Amino acid sequence: MIDQPAACRIHVEALNATFQPQAEHWAERLGLPLQVDEGEFALQVGEQGLQLQQLGPDAPGPVRVDFVEGGAAHRRLYGGGSGQMIAKAVGIAQGVRPRVLDATAGLGKDAFVLASLGCEMSLVERQPLIGALLEDGLARAAEDFDVAPIVARMRLLKGNSIEVMQNWEGEPPQVIYLDPMFPHREKTALVKKEMRLFRPLVGDDPDAPALLQAALALASHRVVVKRPRKAPCIEGPKPSHALDGKSSRYDIYPKRALKP
Repeated sequence: MIDQPAACRIHVEALNATFQPQAEHWAERLGLPLQVDEGEFALQVGEQGLQLQQLGPDAPGPVRVDFVEGGAAHRRLYGGGSGQMIAKAVGIAQGVRPRVLDATAGLGKDAFVLASLGCEMSLVERQPLIGALLEDGLARAAEDFDVAPIVARMRLLKGNSIEVMQNWEGEPPQVIYLDPMFPHREKTALVKKEMRLFRPLVGDDPDAPALLQAALALASHRVVVKRPRKAPCIEGPKPSHALDGKSSRYDIYPKRALKP
């Protein structure tokens, strides 16, 4: 269920009458009203699945999860494979494909990259609206011949990431991957429409230190934290080293060596 301040600003709508039953289903599940006259955001159901649309004259286009076409497909086909920095960060190597928990899954882009490289992925997204987009995207991808084997390695979990990690049952993930929302500064180039759309709904992650603490307690082999390149480390234990990219870096907290 969406928290009340956000719920006042979001409604669910079907883009045509065919999708009205699905719209009613999502409205009930998320505790959101069906189409209303005023609002800031619309969760829309149509031929391309579930999408979030900001309303108003200067709003960016809709955001949806699409693992089959667009950027995800391009990266899967031409993205550099196991040479990608995220692959190195989580410890992918010859004969090594760790079990990874992405505890800040968002739209699932990083998790999909790792799943496409052979990692078994668990995903947690605590914002129900983003979780709904992710669930819908996974369901549509499961119907595609090429992508279905990849998303079969992606298991979506519900709930608060910290609570999920603290109450984990069964074999722990070897690697936990965190990409918490970083506090917004006006000079930061938040140009991606996903960021512009989600920040008023999701906000920052002030509990990032608790997130890191829970991850370090659960992961059997390492924790990886993605940060803006010049941002400080998350408060708490210091990483042993980092991998730096052009705009972001991966802070590595090793516990045990990953072996084939």
